Amino acid sequence: MVKHQPLQVYERQLCLSCLTGIYGCRWKRYQRSHDDSSKWECSWFFLLCCSFLLLLVWSYFWLEARNDYNEFNWLLYNRSAVWKDGTVPILATTLTGFTYTAFLMILALCHIALGQQLNLYWIHKIAVLAVFLTTITGVVSIDDFWQDEWDIVIISLQFTGPFLHIGALAAVTALGWVIASQVVRGERSRLQVVTLAVYALILLVLYVVPLFISSPCIMDRSKLGPRPAVIGRRGAPMLAPEHTLMSFSKALQQKVTALEADVAISLDGVPFLMRDRTLRRTTDVDRLFPARQDTDASFFNWTEIRSLNAGLWFLRDDPYWTVQYMSEKDRKRAGNQTVCSLAELLRVAARANRSVIFSLRRPPPNHPRHQLWVSDALKVIQRSSIQPEQVMWTPDWYRKKVRAAVPLLQQTTDEKLPVAELKERGITTLTLHYSQARAQEIRQFSVSNVSVNVYPVNEPWLYSLMWCSGVQSVSSDAPHILRKVPRPIWIMSADEYGLIWITSDLISIAIVVGIFIFQKWKMSGMRSYNPEQIMLSAVVRRPSRDVNMMKEKLIFSEINNGVGSTDELSAFTGNGLDVYTHDDIMTPARHTAKL
Repeated sequence: MVKHQPLQVYERQLCLSCLTGIYGCRWKRYQRSHDDSSKWECSWFFLLCCSFLLLLVWSYFWLEARNDYNEFNWLLYNRSAVWKDGTVPILATTLTGFTYTAFLMILALCHIALGQQLNLYWIHKIAVLAVFLTTITGVVSIDDFWQDEWDIVIISLQFTGPFLHIGALAAVTALGWVIASQVVRGERSRLQVVTLAVYALILLVLYVVPLFISSPCIMDRSKLGPRPAVIGRRGAPMLAPEHTLMSFSKALQQKVTALEADVAISLDGVPFLMRDRTLRRTTDVDRLFPARQDTDASFFNWTEIRSLNAGLWFLRDDPYWTVQYMSEKDRKRAGNQTVCSLAELLRVAARANRSVIFSLRRPPPNHPRHQLWVSDALKVIQRSSIQPEQVMWTPDWYRKKVRAAVPLLQQTTDEKLPVAELKERGITTLTLHYSQARAQEIRQFSVSNVSVNVYPVNEPWLYSLMWCSGVQSVSSDAPHILRKVPRPIWIMSADEYGLIWITSDLISIAIVVGIFIFQKWKMSGMRSYNPEQIMLSAVVRRPSRDVNMMKEKLIFSEINNGVGSTDELSAFTGNGLDVYTHDDIMTPARHTAKL
């Protein structure tokens, strides 16, 4: 008597093999398991989630901090005395780390949705830990080195908040598929109840968070003020070397309403334009005066300063990554620029009928013009052809003396003061960093006829936000970019936003309820199936389709030498394999004979 061994049918599951293979290096079928994940593996999944969320915030920070990349590089230069674009390695590592952790997160969630056991490969564990520690180090370093820049996150949320809310709601709603697959599977456990409660709480928070979202751009369109004027900050430093005549000329071509500059006083009392304390970054002082390259710029006389080249550094360092877009003519022109004096700036502004705003840096105490620096600047203004009312005076030193000498100068300050004190000092314009500009305060200043100028504003989203806030002007390194913003990027009324909010919440609720109902129906249907009937159907019908299957050969053995069919079946079933015997497959002839 011959006994037939079981016939097993394997269907290649390429997607599942790739899923478990990439995540846990489990490429073989027998390596996969539907058992619960160990606490150790759950801990690594938790670390992966923390790394992903931390990198998400870190990436968002650097995306919004693009407005201040040059400020960051300038701070690095002041510490290292070497100009380099420090944002490039940071952005490269951030993008790589975020892409990697996001990919692992997707694989992990797919494991959970399919009921596969989590088993992160050891190389991935090391990489995830390295990414987490590196990101923590970066956050701590930025908090120490560039702490004020965290304000950009809060400010940007006023602009992106409504859209981030919808994105987060969509992501958490989609996550309901994974949560539902875990909750409806098997008997209720404490972990399932806790998971469901946490998920429901997160959804509830997302449903009501718009109550706490406030944005200046959520307003009636009829209340939108005029377009803020754009002031060329150091000219147009993205298009030409900063503080040069070429830079101011490029700014005027972009229709700026005013020119802004940083003014220092030379050894012989000539006001000139220079941002740094030294001449090393923006001139070739290391070539002409190598022994004095670290000397304060104020200790050079005007003849020495005028002999320096102030444009070659721009072509060499390419601080804004814009040199490649310059024409050959502009490159030659930039390479021949010299340091600009205040008198030359005023002459250019007067010829173009534009205003000038400048900050005046006092020379060191041992400088011969230490007590005369204000007088030196006032003399240049009085001798120039520009109208006094077109000059905005910023320094607080000797303000009464300045007002008495040139009464028509526009008095400005970069210190946020009460309106009454501003009026007492005769200040008509307030120049603030964008982190200090609050929509409500700006409106209060406007009512009191105090103009507000905000700096630096280089990105369209920040310009749109300041526009909706009601500022009168902005100082920008990128007037050519802001010129292309004819209206705020987005603006909507409170009723429109409320309609979007309620609609998105209702859609999310409907989808989540639908997902749970479908998963419950799917699970109950799977429990009512007969595995033997499913396997028999697969054997009879699948050879007629183009499905890649592997069949085990029939092994014939005598009863005395083999294993009993019942024991054999039990052995295979105990290993979690779907099996059936050859006797279960009934040919049409046998079926007729049986009848």
